[in-house]
Amino acid sequence: MPRYAILEHDHPTRHWDLLLESGDVLLTWRLSAPPGCDAVDAEKAPDHRPLYLDYEGAIGGGRGRVTRWDGGTFEWERKESERVWVRVAGARLRGVLRLECVDGAWRGHFTTDAGC
Repeated sequence: MPRYAILEHDHPTRHWDLLLESGDVLLTWRLSAPPGCDAVDAEKAPDHRPLYLDYEGAIGGGRGRVTRWDGGTFEWERKESERVWVRVAGARLRGVLRLECVDGAWRGHFTTDAGC
């Protein structure tokens, strides 16, 4: 089962990096807030190397530090160019995380298994 991680990143401003394992890369989105019941702004970021699934610490080139906010496994529910839905099972999150791009702007929505 593929893995995911959400890293809190303090540079250039505080945000959360969502990393989804897809083959030999991590598909990555920068979230304006950690996933919760409210929608969050998201921005597609370049793919990352798989080592970030387990990494915490300084990022080279003066790009701040990352700390693990959540992580676990996931299942793809949808994987399209402008719509990604995954069912996550992590330490903090259990439910469906949906990322959708409408008119060039990404948004993230999380729904818990308990309903939210």
